[in-house]
Amino acid sequence: MKKIRLLLLDDHILFRESLGRLLSAEHDFEIVGQCGSVEEALAVLKTNKPDLVLLDFDLGEDRGSGFLARAREVCFNGRILVVTAGVSDTTTLQLLEQGVSGIFFKHSSPSHLAEAIRKVTEGEIWVDQRTLKAIVRAVGQSKETGGNTGRFTEREQSILKAVLDGLSNKEIGDRLDLSEASVKASIQQLFRKTGVRTRSQLVRIALEQNAGK
Repeated sequence: MKKIRLLLLDDHILFRESLGRLLSAEHDFEIVGQCGSVEEALAVLKTNKPDLVLLDFDLGEDRGSGFLARAREVCFNGRILVVTAGVSDTTTLQLLEQGVSGIFFKHSSPSHLAEAIRKVTEGEIWVDQRTLKAIVRAVGQSKETGGNTGRFTEREQSILKAVLDGLSNKEIGDRLDLSEASVKASIQQLFRKTGVRTRSQLVRIALEQNAGK
């Protein structure tokens, strides 16, 4: 079994090392780096090619959003899961729009973290109820419409709702009685219609379509 290669970026060394030991005990995880600063993490991205970065949003003098921009500059195409004690509603929405694969709260259980890592590595997003509520509030407060979403078909509306529920392509297909290939094609069509590039960004679109319902 191919292991999921993880990079931990957190400026609290005790938490970082404890998390590293915890995740190393999982049979399908491999820790390729433990860093306390953005610069250290960027060096690991270039040499060790992690599949997923576990990113603490508050890095002392730095912010997780700064790492996101720098990671794009070095063409990192892996997943990023923000691990945080808490962020504002607006920041939650901004992080998802910037392409993170989810937001995981530090008070949650280790088993949920392992589940989140596996899901986002497979291309899904991690959106728990606390995150969903924060996005709904932020969307409601936003004065922007989120762009021209075009006219969605009934199938695309159903798929948007399923994306919002955090389902995988296979699970969406099972729910809607569609092949996985048809689901993938519909999601690509949604990308084109909405002008987004990631499933994380589709979450906002789905919320905007369902917030008033």
